[in-house]
Amino acid sequence: MSDRENSLQKDFNKEENFNVENSLRSSSSKVDLNNLIKRVKDEEKRSKRQNIVISAAALSAVAVFGIILTL
Repeated sequence: MSDRENSLQKDFNKEENFNVENSLRSSSSKVDLNNLIKRVKDEEKRSKRQNIVISAAALSAVAVFGIILTL
């Protein structure tokens, strides 16, 4: 993994731990559907962001490899 990917992974883990701690503090006997929907949307955003970063890294690697082959 590159330094950028490691940094993003650490940020993701910190954010995830923060969300888990908050949910444990505010847990009650009732389930708030709005909170669950918000969590799902946040997870989808994180997943999309991570996919974009991985795709950009792969495209960059292909581009660099192509440039090296043309030299």
